Amino acid sequence: MPQRQLTGSRIRARRLDQRIRQSDLAVRAGISPSYLNLIEHNRRSIAGKLLNDLARLLDVDPAVLTQGADNVLLTGLAAAAAQTGGSAAVDRAEEFAGRFPGWANLVVTQAAEVAALRSRVQALGDRLTHDPGLGLALHAVISAVTSIRATAGILVGADRVDADWQRRFHQNIHDDAQRLTDSSQALIRTLEAPPDAAAPRDPLEATMRLLSLAGWHLPLIEAGASVAMQLAAMGDPQGATGLVLADLLATYRDDAAAMPLDRTIAAGAKDGWEPAAMAMTLDVPLATVLRRLATLPDGPDVPVVGLVVIDGAGVQLFQRPVAGFTLSGHGACPLWPIYQALTNPAVPLRRDVDVPGGQRLRAYAVAEVCGQPRFDVPPLLRATMLLVADPESGPGAGPPLPVGPGCRVCPRADCAARREPSILAG
Repeated sequence: MPQRQLTGSRIRARRLDQRIRQSDLAVRAGISPSYLNLIEHNRRSIAGKLLNDLARLLDVDPAVLTQGADNVLLTGLAAAAAQTGGSAAVDRAEEFAGRFPGWANLVVTQAAEVAALRSRVQALGDRLTHDPGLGLALHAVISAVTSIRATAGILVGADRVDADWQRRFHQNIHDDAQRLTDSSQALIRTLEAPPDAAAPRDPLEATMRLLSLAGWHLPLIEAGASVAMQLAAMGDPQGATGLVLADLLATYRDDAAAMPLDRTIAAGAKDGWEPAAMAMTLDVPLATVLRRLATLPDGPDVPVVGLVVIDGAGVQLFQRPVAGFTLSGHGACPLWPIYQALTNPAVPLRRDVDVPGGQRLRAYAVAEVCGQPRFDVPPLLRATMLLVADPESGPGAGPPLPVGPGCRVCPRADCAARREPSILAG
């Protein structure tokens, strides 16, 4: 029902909140109780002087009765409901927000904080999985505790220990306790470090950070500059990070040559930014289109997208987050279309997906064979998935598929693909 048609419901809610009888309000407004009853059940429209009179009697602005809760607030309530798996009565969100705007704002604020905490937990989960520095700190703590326990077990055992060995064991406990103190402090410093201040933990993460700082769009490459010139402009990173970045820049250069910026923008406007149609218009592989759409400059007509690229083993080679959502780099949800694409090379997939928090994305995925195929040599596969935020309805997308970032930080309790318990459970 349109918001303006809910004016009667809002009048009734305000009247009940103030514990005013329907007949009393009708008399004070100069209308019959039966007519007010029809208004409150949205069977009669209301405007003008009568609307203003009822608003004055209910001590509320007329706009609140006609327009209801702010759309931003309603959107926030819908997102909060989605975090619970949709168990809340979303169809009554406007009524709730209209009657209790303060509580509605509190719900939205707390839902946003929960979403931020879940994102932080996901990041910490990935750190616990593969951060070398954190792993070393944890190993040092566990090693010191194990050593102290073993030495203490000898001292309290049934066998008598002579004085000389007792002194040695006491010294060992003292040294291990000092080592435990130092390693614990190092662990605390590692965990408490602000995420933005923490150094990248692997070459891929360092590379993604550099590309993110550049806005994912590189004018030098677009203008035909060499990979070496672009590397120099990005600080000329060395070691493994430099090698990873150089490889990605070479791919960017080739994609930009195959899909010049002006032709790509024109094809996108013509084809409604549908990747398969753009691939046909520009006569390029679909994977090239998916990658290229993630390197376009921001603009009012350019869709907001993210990109994930993996190899045949499922290891991420590239990830551009979309609309605040990041796919876990380790132990990612296997339901994402990109993993299905690996089982059907060259077969394009398109699917709408729902991620925890109520956000809907449209996923386009395809896997391709890298290099020239050879006899008696397993093909090297690479899968690419483009994620479009706030997709418009379109044919062939299918019903939305519930997915998540990864089992460890996914709140979906009834997922058949779950491999390990979620730390968000309970």
